[in-house]
Amino acid sequence: MLEELDKIPWAVIAPLILVQIILMIVALIDLRKIHETNGPKILWVFIILFVNLLGPIAYFIVGRKQS
Repeated sequence: MLEELDKIPWAVIAPLILVQIILMIVALIDLRKIHETNGPKILWVFIILFVNLLGPIAYFIVGRKQS
């Protein structure tokens, strides 16, 4: 098992994981502050958390109501 972890190119994967975590945190903070969304807020929470990198991006493009 440890031998397989040594083969992973962490220099490529670590920044992607970091970007994903930052996007999720920013999207969840924005979701908490905003009053109205396109669809129920609980659905957006699940999309942001479980649809990896595309969930937070989808929230910022589709989920936020334009005033």
